Amino acid sequence: MAKADMLNESLWDAYSNKVTTLMNNPQHQGELFEGEVEDRGNKLIVADFGAESCGDAVRLYWEIDPKSDEIVNSKFKSFGCGTAIASSDVMTELCIGKTVQEAVKITNIDVELALRDDPETPAVPPQKMHCSVMAYDVIKKAAGLYLGVESESFETEIIVCECARVSLGTLQEVIKLNDLTTVEQITDYTKAGGFCKSCIKPGGHEAMDYYLVDILADTRKEMDAEKMKNAADASAAGTANFETMTLVQQIKAVDAIVDENVRQFLIMDGGDMEVIDIKTTEENIDIYIRYLGSCDGCASSSTGTLYAIESTLKEKLSTKIRVLPI
Repeated sequence: MAKADMLNESLWDAYSNKVTTLMNNPQHQGELFEGEVEDRGNKLIVADFGAESCGDAVRLYWEIDPKSDEIVNSKFKSFGCGTAIASSDVMTELCIGKTVQEAVKITNIDVELALRDDPETPAVPPQKMHCSVMAYDVIKKAAGLYLGVESESFETEIIVCECARVSLGTLQEVIKLNDLTTVEQITDYTKAGGFCKSCIKPGGHEAMDYYLVDILADTRKEMDAEKMKNAADASAAGTANFETMTLVQQIKAVDAIVDENVRQFLIMDGGDMEVIDIKTTEENIDIYIRYLGSCDGCASSSTGTLYAIESTLKEKLSTKIRVLPI
């Protein structure tokens, strides 16, 4: 087999059979005409949407029963690649039988899933995911025209990754909850950036308002600022307050001091630590810790490192503190 033939075959392998079939034989391509629609007592909506990044465009026709808002018929015209035709065809089919209010909830994820041959295998290569996004956008445009509102009003959140429909709020929350430090980790947790990759950083398939690299950097800054604030609050609380805190408050105070003064040095050596328990008697406040990574079993963990941790906590929180590794 020639090299060019092998390359073409591998490219086609990235598309589902359903996509390749609909590229050449779409089921809903065509037009609806206002006179015919009005004769049936229905309303015609025609919406156009174009993707500047690739030059593709789609025109969506809806025949709507005004008494029920149901889309009783739908057609499309696609001016673009074969993937755009297949995505538009499935998008049109998903609209039929739904009310306008239901149709606007159809996302590009629904379109791509409907194009799959099996639930686990993507229907198109990552760089073609934007075609299903275009189908989603034209639905919003049509619904806006029918309901007399701006299509942007259907978005209640800022969407950063259009391909995977991941919002700014979700990305910020996932980074904070899981202490993520790389874009690759963000993609593993959310799928954002895993398709056309435009949202990862500037210079991709199309320009975006938000990029994962910037969101990660800004969120990490917020996390660092919060840690510093917690540490400052713990220091300001003073010795007497630490001794009267609840167990949960004491653990948070210790973690804040460790984050500010100790943890970075442990991490630099490939280790870390965690607070297991705190027990208070009249004479002592015993803080039980567990060493992690390279700190576990290190000779210094019971001498110099232990002394550094204990002396810092004594200075910042209470002279009654003893640190006991387990």
